[in-house]
Amino acid sequence: MVSLTINGRIVKAKDGEMLLAVLRREKIDVPAMCHHAAVEPFGACRLCVVEITRAEWKGWCDYVTSCLYPVSPGLIVNTHSDKVNELRRTILDLFLARHPDCPEIAELAGEYGVFKTTYETVVGGNNCILCGLCTRICDRMGFTAISTVGRGHGKEVAPPLRQAPPDCVGCLACAENCPTKFIEYKLRKKRVTIWEREFELLTCTKCGKTTITKDFAEYLSRHRAIDAGYFEICDECRRKNLAVSMGEIVNWERELLT
Repeated sequence: MVSLTINGRIVKAKDGEMLLAVLRREKIDVPAMCHHAAVEPFGACRLCVVEITRAEWKGWCDYVTSCLYPVSPGLIVNTHSDKVNELRRTILDLFLARHPDCPEIAELAGEYGVFKTTYETVVGGNNCILCGLCTRICDRMGFTAISTVGRGHGKEVAPPLRQAPPDCVGCLACAENCPTKFIEYKLRKKRVTIWEREFELLTCTKCGKTTITKDFAEYLSRHRAIDAGYFEICDECRRKNLAVSMGEIVNWERELLT
């Protein structure tokens, strides 16, 4: 364990732990649109920037992305200094110019007092901030169905050859974790469409509620050793069944005691 100072308060952390993880654990509000605890940090959005210094630096300080910076003994951190807030405002100002119609960016920018960009607006700019969160999650789950392609202003997230990706199972992890809701999907009756592919949804045999796609269930059965019968009922019905079973056990124990 190491000791560091965050916003004037001494905090304990594991040696080598990334600073953003410590800030989240301490309930310190630092924006990080490209971060997810399930995948490796990426540092794409730069919004988690913080100010660091040390006593021996004699007043000199540096500015780092907290998701990629490991803690160390004696580190002194300021998460909302005037300079840090200025850096975040500049980043959000640029985001507003590139993604003028994104409500998530507009809301966050407003929290830092940026309500209109001072840069030239990209006409028709989409809501993808190229944070890479969707591709990293897809890779982590073992699919690698999408990736970033192109360079410069033409860089984008897309499946191979911009065709319907054969490795996609319709799990929706990319869309559900996209910080700007850029990745769209459509739900119609018992089918879901994403990345120009349509998938059949399984239906709970008890309540009739749709759950995950058939392709995703088959993948989990093959690669995660989950019995196919597990997907016959939804999580809610499974919890209800467990509650009923536990109630029967309690009643049986009471009968034994009487």
